[in-house]
Parts: sequence; structure tokens; C-alpha cells
Amino acid sequence: MKKVIFIAVTFLISSVTLGQTPETIKKELLGEHNGSDIYLFTLTNKEGNVLRLTNYGAKIVGIEVPDRNGNRKNITTGSVELQNILRDAFGGATIGRFANRIANAKFTLDGVEYNLPKNNGPNTSHGGPNGWFSKVWDFEMTENIKDPSVKFTIVSPDMDEGFPGEVTASVNFTWNDNNEVIIDYLATTDKKTVINLTNHVYFNLHGARNGYIYDHILTINASNYTPMDETLIPLGNIRPVKGTPLDFTSPHQIGYKIGETFEGEVFRGYDDNFVLDKNAEVAVTVYDSESGRVLEMMTDQPGMQMYTQGRGMAWKESVESGEKSTNVRSALALETQHYPNSPNQPEFPSTVLSPGEPFKSQTIYRFSVKEE
Repeated sequence: MKKVIFIAVTFLISSVTLGQTPETIKKELLGEHNGSDIYLFTLTNKEGNVLRLTNYGAKIVGIEVPDRNGNRKNITTGSVELQNILRDAFGGATIGRFANRIANAKFTLDGVEYNLPKNNGPNTSHGGPNGWFSKVWDFEMTENIKDPSVKFTIVSPDMDEGFPGEVTASVNFTWNDNNEVIIDYLATTDKKTVINLTNHVYFNLHGARNGYIYDHILTINASNYTPMDETLIPLGNIRPVKGTPLDFTSPHQIGYKIGETFEGEVFRGYDDNFVLDKNAEVAVTVYDSESGRVLEMMTDQPGMQMYTQGRGMAWKESVESGEKSTNVRSALALETQHYPNSPNQPEFPSTVLSPGEPFKSQTIYRFSVKEE
């Protein structure tokens, strides 16, 4: 802890020396959880826009950016209150060891079957009930004045939640003057294992908890998706999105197919894995015409899970009643990842992590404003 404090103090002194604000990066103690200190990190760029992070779950808990009139709002569903941070399991968290679902809570690697805890029906989801989202991470604040960043690190012991190998992982969050959240992942292991990392931040470009998000205009550069069974496990094949509610290859409001019939059932919402087109620089664009805010997402991962807070019909019912819902369909997650259940699907891109072959990945969320 002394080392971390020294780094923070050095950073502030350097900032003052160069005539820049010492508030570029700030650390505040929120409280204690299970004997560990939980901190809030506030990163501010030259425009005064803000990224807030915490070492509990290596979470994003706030992103404050302006609308077309210069009014700044938080556009994520996180909180700076410790009790709320602890209560919200996945929101904004770094997910590991394995993001998304593993079928029947087991997989086989080199002839050995590994059994995992079930926390999503018959399946394991997001690393199990005690995944990395629920851990207190070590942290290091950088001395880079231009683009402040915080790196969180965790050591996951062999057989943690049933996964083999001792894995050391880090996630570095950088907030730059282009209003980009740059997320760099790194993981190594001492024994062959599987890995799939993502961030589960929720967005609402109107402002956090400010109405539903199905009026946001969405473009996804994904010509294909992975069809799923009733427990949301991919069937193993890849299908075109054309003619389905998952076709966002051209811009559409997110809710444009809600309530229609798809595969014999009423389509209720999204919790689906998109196969991203490899030649697209920007994988996803989200636009809110009301505020003018634009979110662009770039990644080197092959897939992206879009989640719109469940599949119930509350959104449709609220629209029919003439009211905007404030507590359902109020956020959108864009989780960059390898495909769900990849350890049990050898034809999917491999998620195997071997000693001496680090996993490295980068995802960028970029925010801007579009004039009317």
C-alpha cells in the first residue's frame, strides 16, 4: 500500500510542476469489505470529462460525458456508493476467468474433465458465483500525466471456481483526451487453462437510469451470430443475421423488432453473441438522437454479447401505456469476448491459455457528440 501511495503523490507533484491540474487522477477510500480497502478512482481529461473506477471487481462505475448542449451526465449504471457497488454483481465489472456461459458447468481440456459451480441454470456464467467481479483487485496508478490510467491486478489460484492453473491477470483502464476508455487485458498461467475476459459496463446515452434505451440507434458490424438453445448456449453453428432481429448491419433503433415473432416465439429482447466482421475498424456504434451522444466500440475480440437487461415484455407494455420505463430496458451492455461455451466447441476460436503464451486484448469505448 505504501508503494501505491508514493506513486500517487509523485504523480500529483509532477502534475503541479508541469502546470497541469493535480485532479487528473484522484483516489478516495470508500470503505472496507472483508478486510480489504475499497477505493474510488476518478480520472479527468482536459475537457473535464470523467471516468470513475473501483478496485472492487475492477469496475467502471461512472463515465461522465456531455450532450450536444454541453450538459455532462453519467451514462453508465454504476454508483460511487460502496453499498451499491457491492450489491451490483456484474455492472461495470471485469469478468473472468471465463466471461459468458459454459454449458452444463463443465469442460474437458487435454482429456481431463473440469467441473465448475452452476450459477446460471445448468450452466456456469461469468466465472462462477465467486468470479473476478466479486474480488478486490490490487491496483497501480500511472504517472502518465497526459492519459491517466489505473491498472488492476489479480492472482487466481489453481482450481479457483474449478478452473485449472494459477492465472495472473491485469486490466489497465486509460482515459484520454479523445474521450476514449481504453481497456487493455493481460493474462498468464502456469498450467494450461481457458480464459475469456470482458467488461460488463451498462450504457444509457440519455443518462444513467433515464428512460429506456430501445430508442438508441444501433449499428453492429456483424454479418453473423451464434444461435442458442433455451439456456442461451450456442448450438455450435454460425448463421447470418439477415432476416433476424439481430440484423444491425444498417442503423436501426434497438427496439425495432421487439414484439415481433421470431422462430415461433415473440421476440422479447437481446442476450445474444454477435460474430464481429474482421474488416471493420469500429465494431459497434450507438447513437442517441435526443442527446446527440455517440458511443463507438472497437475491439480485437471475435465476438460481442449484447444484453438489454432480460427478455421480458415490460418495455413493450410501458410503451403501450404511453409511459417510458425507468427501471427496465434502461441499459445496454456490449461485452467484447470469445464466443460462449468455446471450451466445449472446438470449431469456435480457441480460448485455451498455455504457459508462456500470454493472453492480450484491447477494447476501446469512444464517446463523441453528433449535431442535429
